[in-house]
Amino acid sequence: MVSQSSAQTLNPRTVHREFFGVPGALAVMTGTVSVVFVWYFSCNPQVGCQLPTTHEQWTHILRGAFNYQDYLSSTALVAYTVWWAWLALLYFVLPGHVVEGVELRDGSRLKYPINGLSSFFVTLAVALAAYTYWGTLPFVWVADHYFQLAVSSILFATAQALFVYAYSFRSSSVMLALAGNSCNPIYDFFIGRELNPRLGPLDLKYFCELRPGIMGWVLLNTSFAIRQHTVFDSVSNSMWLAIVPQIAYCVDTLVFERNVLTTMDIVTDGFGWMLSFGDLTWVPVMYSLQARFLAFHPVHHSSPMAALIAVMAVASFLVFRLSNSEKNAFRTDPNDPKVRHLKYITTESGSKLLVSGWWGMARHINYTGDWFFGLAQCLAAGFETPMTYFFAVYFLVLLLHRNYRDECKCRDKYKKDWIRYCEQVPYLFIPYVI
Repeated sequence: MVSQSSAQTLNPRTVHREFFGVPGALAVMTGTVSVVFVWYFSCNPQVGCQLPTTHEQWTHILRGAFNYQDYLSSTALVAYTVWWAWLALLYFVLPGHVVEGVELRDGSRLKYPINGLSSFFVTLAVALAAYTYWGTLPFVWVADHYFQLAVSSILFATAQALFVYAYSFRSSSVMLALAGNSCNPIYDFFIGRELNPRLGPLDLKYFCELRPGIMGWVLLNTSFAIRQHTVFDSVSNSMWLAIVPQIAYCVDTLVFERNVLTTMDIVTDGFGWMLSFGDLTWVPVMYSLQARFLAFHPVHHSSPMAALIAVMAVASFLVFRLSNSEKNAFRTDPNDPKVRHLKYITTESGSKLLVSGWWGMARHINYTGDWFFGLAQCLAAGFETPMTYFFAVYFLVLLLHRNYRDECKCRDKYKKDWIRYCEQVPYLFIPYVI
């Protein structure tokens, strides 16, 4: 039994509430779900793909949203549950290195299996077997039932968030997220009360971060490409420009799976509705928007334009990957021959902050590469509708918010050393610009 004073020391009461507290949490939950509905009913083969600006368009959206019989599907819900359970099974049974995460507030370290990439390849093998047996039918079904699956993922993500919120009260020794112990049930349910909810060895936050959503994004993109080929008897160069970089990004994420253990999502954030919905719904459903649009409206780029988009995607991805790899190599071993030439400052806390290499160019140079990489996929969808550029706009807002959180956290942690660091690395995103 943990004493009340020990529990309060381990899990201090949350004072600062992000997103403006309960009103912001409610706004984010209703707003993001609404975006999923609006972008589906405004961008589909029946109505085209235009921003809703007229009374008739909004009437169509509301009528479709209230006509729930068309998208609440027990078949889709079962299919989604089987998808989640299949990947959870692979999490348990596939071999892989077991690594320790960062040190927690109580001095302990959790263990994580690194088998996401092998889970992907086993799932790919099953998909190829399904294609061999049934042809394109399973993938066309996924594309045609996209919205039913999207709604199923919303229901599943919300049920999961309710479960982990209730589960977090099982013991006073449970480690809570510093931002998720406000004692307001709405806010804590949204932001995540428990830091690392686990069912036995299954770490729900770590599992959802990379498995159902990331691999679901690949499945949706592939299904939309197959759907386009089924209807138009070819796959446009715009579809290839959209899905190949995205699939490569997903595979890259799984290749560097252990790097996620040092991210803010795993280290700092609790696992609540925000991450549950973000991982299971938002990533696969909204990030596959370009492929979904191109499935019913192919765009054919000229060779110079296609080459420009491809070069932009490759260059921005290299900025993202090389900068992150440099940072992770330095964190792992500053004396590694690949990074020991880099300059850094040592803070009073003992941490080392890079002031040369990629991280001497800008404090968040990886965000720059990440955003331009996403913009390249938006460009692949052409210029006929602004709706396919939602990802670029949303991702910019997300990265700016992450930057704000990072800057506040580092300013509080490093204090005067952070001021000294900012003087040596004055730019946030783009050297000599901003």
